[in-house]
Amino acid sequence: MAGNIRIVALISGAGSNLQAIIDACESGQINGSVVFVGSDNAEADGLNRAKKHGISTFVVDYQAVVAPSRAPSLEALVPKDFVLERVLASQHVISACSNRDKLVRYFCTRAIAEAALLKEMAAYPFDLLVLAGFMRVLTPYFIDRINIDPSRPRIMNIHPALLPSFPGVDGYADTYRYGCKVGGCTVHFVDYGEDTGPIIGQKAFEIEAGDTLEIVREKGLRLEWELYPACIQLFAEDRLSVVSKTYTLQDGTTFKRKVVKIFR
Repeated sequence: MAGNIRIVALISGAGSNLQAIIDACESGQINGSVVFVGSDNAEADGLNRAKKHGISTFVVDYQAVVAPSRAPSLEALVPKDFVLERVLASQHVISACSNRDKLVRYFCTRAIAEAALLKEMAAYPFDLLVLAGFMRVLTPYFIDRINIDPSRPRIMNIHPALLPSFPGVDGYADTYRYGCKVGGCTVHFVDYGEDTGPIIGQKAFEIEAGDTLEIVREKGLRLEWELYPACIQLFAEDRLSVVSKTYTLQDGTTFKRKVVKIFR
């Protein structure tokens, strides 16, 4: 698939990473172009960034879409191709020990919103979906409709911490509060967990004694704007593949983990 790729982005806020990706495409750093930008937030500044570059945009308001689901039954509202038990068996975001009714409602309402996302996205053929500050966890229902080939995932995310440490919504703050001397950012493919997908690339920076949380975030963002385009270019060059690797612990225990193989 090496060549000029079609990139789509989902955002929720300012879109600084989106801007870095657009700029990298226009400068030739990425062999590709951003073909549309979607958001769950109509007020997201990133939508204006896209429009300034002539990029199509759309908004799917999760709350408005799932509002009818407050009715007692969700059966008539969930997508026809949604299989609840398959999603529950696949997901690694919420503990299976959680209240069953709440678990079912969460994934059913998410599927309703994600079906609306997929409907909007269907108008724009694409090769890679990048999450650029999209503040929604994607469920197996959505992921399986984008990732057709397990060895060639097509959803990429950037996280503000050196995974697997500090997953979740505020990686820089978690890193800072823990007292780490090194922070960083990670680009990874999206899987069925929260920030648990195979890692593509990472960049690190030193956290100095006088650094505030704001300074830590500024350092991290500057690296994000370098790392994300570089990882997208690896995808454009068809140099990424996900493989299963077996590890052996000192006690002889073995376990498997999916990792990204980068072709030279």
